[in-house]
Amino acid sequence: MVNAKTIKLNQIDDVKTFVKNAEKCEAKVTVSSSDGYIVDGKSIMGVFSLDLSKPVKVEYDMQVDREFGEFLNNYAI
Repeated sequence: MVNAKTIKLNQIDDVKTFVKNAEKCEAKVTVSSSDGYIVDGKSIMGVFSLDLSKPVKVEYDMQVDREFGEFLNNYAI
């Protein structure tokens, strides 16, 4: 079951923490910007390439990684 959450990464450390937690996931994690650009959530360069001045959408398999969903609540808007 794919789950999606909209989050806001406000600081550089937020991006680093997000990617570190995404890397721990067994499931695929994708991040998409408001203009439709999609990147691998486990790629720090990919996430930094997005327009982070606006919220982004994160998609992941909630059945595989429930802890990651709970982590995302820290950044949910």
